[in-house]
Amino acid sequence: MSQTRIPCVLMRGGTSKGAYFLAEDLPPQPALRDRVLLAVMGSPDRRQIDGIGGGDSLTSKVAIIQRSTRPDADVDYLFVQVVVDEPRVDYGQNCGNILAGVGPFAIERGLVPVAGDVTPVRIYMQNTGQIAIAHVPIVNGAVNYSGEARIDGVPGVAAPLIVEFADIAGASCGALLPTGNAVDVFDGVAVTCIDNGMPVVVLRAQDVGCTGYEAPEQLDADTELKARLESIRLQAGLHMNLGDVRQRNVPKMCLVAAAQAGGVLNTRTFIPHRCHTSIGVFGAVSVAAACLIPGSVAADLAQVSAGTVKQLSVEHPTGEFTVELRLQDGQLIGCGLMRTTRLLFEGGVYVATALWAGPSDTRH
Repeated sequence: MSQTRIPCVLMRGGTSKGAYFLAEDLPPQPALRDRVLLAVMGSPDRRQIDGIGGGDSLTSKVAIIQRSTRPDADVDYLFVQVVVDEPRVDYGQNCGNILAGVGPFAIERGLVPVAGDVTPVRIYMQNTGQIAIAHVPIVNGAVNYSGEARIDGVPGVAAPLIVEFADIAGASCGALLPTGNAVDVFDGVAVTCIDNGMPVVVLRAQDVGCTGYEAPEQLDADTELKARLESIRLQAGLHMNLGDVRQRNVPKMCLVAAAQAGGVLNTRTFIPHRCHTSIGVFGAVSVAAACLIPGSVAADLAQVSAGTVKQLSVEHPTGEFTVELRLQDGQLIGCGLMRTTRLLFEGGVYVATALWAGPSDTRH
């Protein structure tokens, strides 16, 4: 055989799409595994024509899952962002959209038994060392993908899947406010550096000459703006305990403006160099948290209701993303959100045997 078959499931999770693997079906050596995943996705190539990636960062994602040995988790989940046009993969972040498919995948693969009409799956997120609980809907003893829930950025409707998080503040940077400040200034621009599950640099759109309501394509074409944002991002990365982020996808850059459709505020997010047509799950969680921090660049723009449980609608180019934040004594103690997911394809993906001949291959 000139090609090696690797069992694979293709799933839509939230507004992303990715390849889901059992850890045992991939090489245990990290460097070889990276090369295999690059081949699976077809990187580096902007079209990813020789792989299953879709030529976009939102469709060039991988979830690696295994049964957990931890007492507080059912499965371990490692997220891999496969860079489209570079021979590089990134493990430096979580992906909350791909996370939405982990619970259903674990049940489909028999890692977690079905329990009632809703099966909780405790997920240890290896990238950041945090726990999430996915509440997976069940019908007739199997995962239910059909329902009436709708999320912006995904056509049609599907079954709602609730994901809860506890204590994700500082997951990547060590603190909710990694710099210790509600506001920092880089290149003369006031920003809020925050990490509530995703490192994000929040800045007012007007402070960099934008309205915050531009189409993503317009912002992508603004090379001067993107160069300015990258300069700020590199400086912020150092102050956020992320080091040199030139080759990393974090922190994300998020322009904020007053809400236009009844939400808490409006956003335009770069991930990190291309303007997102929506907003990532953890990105939305971090931006929502910034709205609650007195003195942050988002606080004076945000319309936040009173109470210890707050549902904040974060507007983005194709709709909104509602985040639920829970407070105790004025401090963030957890959050939750609703996603949908769908099983798209189950089978095998192939790579050259010359690259990897399978689990028994000890050449590398």
